[in-house]
Amino acid sequence: MLFQPYTIKEVTLKNRIVMSPMCMYASDDSGEVKDWHYVHYATRAVGQVGLIIVEASAVTAQGRISPRDLGIWDDTQVAGLQRVVDSVHGQGSHIGIQLAHAGRKAVLDTPIIAPSAIPFSDTFKTPDEATLEQIQETITAFGDAAHRAKQAGFDVIEIHAAHGYLINQFLSPLINLRKDAYGGDLEGRFRFLNDVIAAVKKRWDGPLFVRISAHEYLEGGLTPQDHAYFAAKLKELGVDLIDVSSGGTFPVVPPTYPGYQVPFAEEIRAKANIAVGAVGFITEPEQAEEILRNERADLVFIGRALLRDPYWPRTAAVRLHAELEAPIPYTRGW
Repeated sequence: MLFQPYTIKEVTLKNRIVMSPMCMYASDDSGEVKDWHYVHYATRAVGQVGLIIVEASAVTAQGRISPRDLGIWDDTQVAGLQRVVDSVHGQGSHIGIQLAHAGRKAVLDTPIIAPSAIPFSDTFKTPDEATLEQIQETITAFGDAAHRAKQAGFDVIEIHAAHGYLINQFLSPLINLRKDAYGGDLEGRFRFLNDVIAAVKKRWDGPLFVRISAHEYLEGGLTPQDHAYFAAKLKELGVDLIDVSSGGTFPVVPPTYPGYQVPFAEEIRAKANIAVGAVGFITEPEQAEEILRNERADLVFIGRALLRDPYWPRTAAVRLHAELEAPIPYTRGW
């Protein structure tokens, strides 16, 4: 099943291997694509990854994790992103981009915002509590970024609502202590993501993913049950797939082992009746195949294993006895 096509709206992926978005910290203050990015992403396309998702790309300059993040907040950044898209399409793969805002996890000299004025840890800056005007400006920025992603030719957009970044901060009852419409109960804390989705969909009609952190690993924090509620709401809003990760809202190290997040994806898939991607220490082809065959997820997101081996799909095909066509220049070595 790992090498069966998968269709989302008008996009048909050639296999079910997805490269997770992973920050490269290889840009500069311009937020523009550099030579590293062209080589990095095109190589995984040569390696036959079905869908490559470009790293977290900031929708505002203030929303970067670091001064070396990629950006999609300015029209000048579109040309470089388009070149990355073209290089991946040229190798027969599809490509998406993750739209992101760091919130209180930004490590910048400028002021930063979050739903409430609570720092990530003692070593992080205390953020300003976002005003309603700043919230609306950020929602608009996500919509504008979606328009730029469309201009650049991306096939998929993923909204980053995981790992303790801004949208995740609004969802969390441990971080979002607001008393207005963007805080309080589950519905109030979901409102920011709801409005971001609405702004994106006004400018984007292609496949739309949302990455979540299904578990906060802290008493009183979000659990997979909460995210099953959110996922059902996201399905109503027209989201096509939930990319299920976990952790990152606080400096807490969860217990990790191969496939440790897969049960979260399986639960959300069953309860919300929505397509999901599984991620997290999925390194072996047989492991990925088991996840798909047992209907625990619809796509398998591979991260660090693809950093170690950009041709991981070929290794998987050999081990699973699947046919995988080589790029023509590499046929002699295949």
